Amino acid sequence: MGINKRDEGKKVNSNINVTPMVDVMLVLLIIFMVITPMLNNKVNVDLPKADAAVVMEDANKEDAVVVAVTRDGRTFLGGDQVTLDDLGPKIAAKLENKTSKEVFMRADIRANYGKVMDAVDGIRSAGVSQLGLLTERTDDSGATTTKK
Repeated sequence: MGINKRDEGKKVNSNINVTPMVDVMLVLLIIFMVITPMLNNKVNVDLPKADAAVVMEDANKEDAVVVAVTRDGRTFLGGDQVTLDDLGPKIAAKLENKTSKEVFMRADIRANYGKVMDAVDGIRSAGVSQLGLLTERTDDSGATTTKK
């Protein structure tokens, strides 16, 4: 009787299979592409539409001071909810070391006008030199802003 000897252990595959790694990287890329736009606008508001909107690139910067007023009248500084009494001092603290005293405001189209004006008063009490009111263009070319 003969014993069959297998020589499978001597055949070493030195090729690296990168297909699983590419699949994982593509999935991560898609996840980041979907999540990144959501991180930009921390508070969801329906912006009003304007025909004569002026593009303000500074509103998209990471260190931009953005105040949002939601439809139910809540006020947010960045992603944190604040009261109208605390809005001025907190904005003043954020603008303390900046040369540009510019604040951007995102107000919901259905927000109470009185609540929006209360937020504007709080912003002005912080010594803000320019207030940018964020809107959307009616031709759907992306979020733009108009200055006040």
